[in-house]
Amino acid sequence: MSVIAFSTMCQVLVLSVFDGLEDLVKSLYSNFYTDLRVVAPKGKTITFTSDQINSIKKFNGVKNVSLVAEEKALLQNGESQAVVFLKGVDDNYQKVSGVPQNMRSGTFELGSAEKPGLVLGAGSENALGVEADKNITSLTVFLPKKIINTGDPLSSLSEGNAYTSGSFAIQQDFDNYVITNIDFVKQQMNYAADEYTAAEISLSDPSGTDRKADELQKMLGDNYKVQTKYQQNATLYGSMRLEKWAIYGVLTLILIIAAFNMISALTMLILEKRKDISVLQSLGAGRPLVLKIFLSEGLLLAITGAGIGILLALIICALQWKFKFVKLTGNSFLIDYFPVKVVATDLLLVSATALLIAFIAAWLPAKKASRQAFELRN
Repeated sequence: MSVIAFSTMCQVLVLSVFDGLEDLVKSLYSNFYTDLRVVAPKGKTITFTSDQINSIKKFNGVKNVSLVAEEKALLQNGESQAVVFLKGVDDNYQKVSGVPQNMRSGTFELGSAEKPGLVLGAGSENALGVEADKNITSLTVFLPKKIINTGDPLSSLSEGNAYTSGSFAIQQDFDNYVITNIDFVKQQMNYAADEYTAAEISLSDPSGTDRKADELQKMLGDNYKVQTKYQQNATLYGSMRLEKWAIYGVLTLILIIAAFNMISALTMLILEKRKDISVLQSLGAGRPLVLKIFLSEGLLLAITGAGIGILLALIICALQWKFKFVKLTGNSFLIDYFPVKVVATDLLLVSATALLIAFIAAWLPAKKASRQAFELRN
């Protein structure tokens, strides 16, 4: 019973921590990634006519649309350099993204094509050795042009100057992003007027993201690819899920070990109760009743153990949620403690796993007891 209680407690705690971390990561990534993103199925750029943009804006459920031109760039501040993801956005970006609400310093000012402003990620700011809200000198921005001259590689790079206006901090994965206005990026890369990297979309009701993505995909056709938040970060979410269920599987092995203990305990009990079984059989008890007696004892051990384990796990989760006594190491998150989230389906899964393993473990000795030959001596 103690082993079952311990293993179920560990399973509930691990699943609760993973669910809490998943919620935290999703909330952080939601501040940067939009509900939907339209990209090219092949290549880097796509074209949007004014009619297509208007049709997307008028699409049922779409709240706002922001057009984006994004490319890797080299930023230089004197002798300091940093390779960043330079993201050019339009005026609607503040309506679809949470970046402006996560400014660490300065203001979210992107300037114009003639005098561009840069909003630096926290990592880029440190790498360049600047204070974004106080820096008065311009940074040099190197970007690859759309058409590359193989004879003269240097002519395939554009060079421009931009001023920093502020910095943002969301999560370590976004530290090397720098945001500026889209006209500057398109001008430096020689993009056409209707050429973009992506269109980022926010929805009125994010709960219907998958359905809206399918509907928008049908409207735009095969020349465009509509991605949800999950599809934009499929590797991240997939690895988190894999880790969660892999650890759950490892902890299930503890239950299997407990099952062997249960088999041994019930087998010894049957050996001790051989005469009692014979008495029951002489009184008319059939094999199903004997089977039920020992099977019930095994399930009673499992139910009691699982109940104690789940109760202990809920108490620990409540204490962690209130007092945050287990801390996170490193600086990759904006919080310094393990988040927990108790999900009812996880409790049901852990309970079902414990009962299933206990049933199988109790069935084997109970079946042996029911087949014991009738024997009663003076």
